[in-house]
Amino acid sequence: MGGSFDPVHTGHLALAESALHHLQLDEVRWIPVGQPWQKTRQLADASHRMAMVQAAIAHEPKFVADAVEIQRAGPSYTIDTFQTLQKQALQATDWFLILGQDQYANLPSWRGWQALLADLTLAVSCRGHDRPVASVELKAVPHRLVELPLPPLTVSSTDIRARLARGEDCLTLAPELVSKAVARYIVNHQLYASGRPPLNGHP
Repeated sequence: MGGSFDPVHTGHLALAESALHHLQLDEVRWIPVGQPWQKTRQLADASHRMAMVQAAIAHEPKFVADAVEIQRAGPSYTIDTFQTLQKQALQATDWFLILGQDQYANLPSWRGWQALLADLTLAVSCRGHDRPVASVELKAVPHRLVELPLPPLTVSSTDIRARLARGEDCLTLAPELVSKAVARYIVNHQLYASGRPPLNGHP
C-alpha cells in the first residue's frame, strides 16, 4: 500500500484494515513515496511522513512501515518497488496492490503497469455502492481484481493540510480525521502551519 501519506489519515487506516481482514493478509506493507513523479507540489520531508505512518500503525502488528522508496534514488515507480519486494521475499508470496478507485482508473499512466498486473492482484476500495471503473486501455489487459468494502469517508490529506494552513489546531482533528498520535506529531513538529515553507528531501 503506497502513498504520499502527507499526512496519513483515518481513511488510509480504514483501507488498510479492510484489506487486512477482507483478504486475510499476513501483513500490510505501508510504503511512503520517495519522489512522486505524478505530483507537482512539494511534500513534507520523507522523514516526517515515515514517522507519521509509524505512529499511525503502531497499534497493529501486521502493519509494517517500509522505507524502500524513500531510500531509493530517483522517481518512485511502483513497478521498481514491487520488483524489489519480490526479490526480498523469503518464500512464495501472493501479492496484492491496495488502491483507491482513482488510482485504479489512472493505472495505465503508470510505468510498467502491464508487467505489474501480471504478477499481483489489485485490491480496489469501493465506497458504498460504487464499483471499480476501468479505463478502456485497462479493460483490454487481463488482470485480477478484488473489491475492498469501505464505509463512506470524506477525509483527505488535501483538506487536512488546508485546515491546518488556516490555523486550525490539529488536535481538534483527532481522532476523526487523523489519529491522536499523528496529531501530536504534527503539532510537535509544526507541520503544515500557515506561512511555513514546504519541506522536501530525505532523512
